[in-house]
Amino acid sequence: MPVLLSLLHSCIHGILTFALKAVCMYIKQLYTSCLSEAAYFIGSEGQAAVIDPMREIAPYMELAKERKASILYIFETHFHADFISGHLDLAKQTGATIVYGPETNTTFPIHLAKDGEEFRIGKLTIKAMHTPGHTPESTCYLLSDEQGRPHCIFTGDTLFVGDVGRPDLFNGGLGKEEMAEQLYDSLQKLKALPDDVIIYPAHGAGSSCGKHIGAEAYSTIGKQKAENYAMRQTDKASFIREVTEGLDAAPQYFPLNARMNREGYTALDKILDQGLTPLTVEDVKEKVLQGAWILDTRAASEFAKGFIPGAVNIGLEGRFAEWVATLFPFDVPVVLVTDSGKESEAIVRMARVGFDRVAGYLAGGFAKWQEAGEPVDLVIEVEPDEVLMDIPYDNNMLIVDVRKEAEFANEHVRGALNLPLNDMADPAVLAQLDERDNLYVHCQSGYRSMVACSVMKKEGFHNLRNITGGFNHLKETPGIALEKDEQAMN
Repeated sequence: MPVLLSLLHSCIHGILTFALKAVCMYIKQLYTSCLSEAAYFIGSEGQAAVIDPMREIAPYMELAKERKASILYIFETHFHADFISGHLDLAKQTGATIVYGPETNTTFPIHLAKDGEEFRIGKLTIKAMHTPGHTPESTCYLLSDEQGRPHCIFTGDTLFVGDVGRPDLFNGGLGKEEMAEQLYDSLQKLKALPDDVIIYPAHGAGSSCGKHIGAEAYSTIGKQKAENYAMRQTDKASFIREVTEGLDAAPQYFPLNARMNREGYTALDKILDQGLTPLTVEDVKEKVLQGAWILDTRAASEFAKGFIPGAVNIGLEGRFAEWVATLFPFDVPVVLVTDSGKESEAIVRMARVGFDRVAGYLAGGFAKWQEAGEPVDLVIEVEPDEVLMDIPYDNNMLIVDVRKEAEFANEHVRGALNLPLNDMADPAVLAQLDERDNLYVHCQSGYRSMVACSVMKKEGFHNLRNITGGFNHLKETPGIALEKDEQAMN
């Protein structure tokens, strides 16, 4: 079993070292927690490979330098839909060969691996195992040690801890049932591996690439055969039904990311050069007149106290990039308002999901806007006990729960309206609201509700309040009536 050597969790780039089995085998997982994405660096005898790299390539270059290794291969398990791979920039910097599995078509040079083809990294062997089902080109990579014994397998989105990849994300003509049938057959290949083979998946809990991915960063084939609902299933028809039911709608940016990974993209350095353009207050006003959106990345508590009218708040402390990609149109330029020194972080994290149109940032941040005497807006925040006191007297009160439908169904405030934040990019969603209503907005803990409040404000709904602490605090407040949506849960 792997030895846990170090653990650094960070939304910027968490790093988890899993295995240093011997001097000839080095395996490191680089985990980006705000996207629940895992990339891998493999080294042996001065040679290295990277699997499913993120768009910023510095961590892999630094590891190669630290290990005194040359990166020979960049193995891609499939066309990722939830983030932009760093394959092109990394290949340009290192001369490494980009490897995809069968049924792959790209607009840039790759090595198209055959099913069963083997590659050497020092004393290690990596074998491509074509495992279609999540996508047609999905491929796992089996790593064997210097004695030729299978040690671990990098499963991409084919097999997760406790789950499997969604079969409904491919837009090439095959339905989710047909993809699920292929996935079932692919899992049989994985089941045939020794039980002690470690699985290193591309995603962890929170990713939209599965239904209910487990929290563990890795597992074994044997454990997944015993515990994973999809691996336990022995009837193909039942498997197809089980993996295709209960799937949430895929995020709107998934097809765009998959296309960028297949066709190419602008180098990250150029995106940073453009985005790190300092703007004056007058510059910002002019860009807004030209159609730009303002993205305020400060913490919700700071945003509530004051912000540029029309700005949308998505704090860096949460799943920032996913919400930007979900709520912002990709064809509209963005002006950033950040805490000092956070501009680069915001740009890089947006670029991870293919959002490259940052036109610059407000130099001096929101304080500079205030100093210029420009108009400001704010969000009124209320405690749950204040909500309780207002209920008997406010006939126009409407509690708006912006959590996902499943969260709402599990339990919610009686009489609340469920408007999931995920859906608010659709104008028809907010059209359900009446401007005469007094809107009391909440999510589970407070991050999403402030995002929702800012979106509502941008769309002209100003008679609103954000409930601090969200549903976590509401359900603990005596007198707040709760209910479950039994029909939706069943």
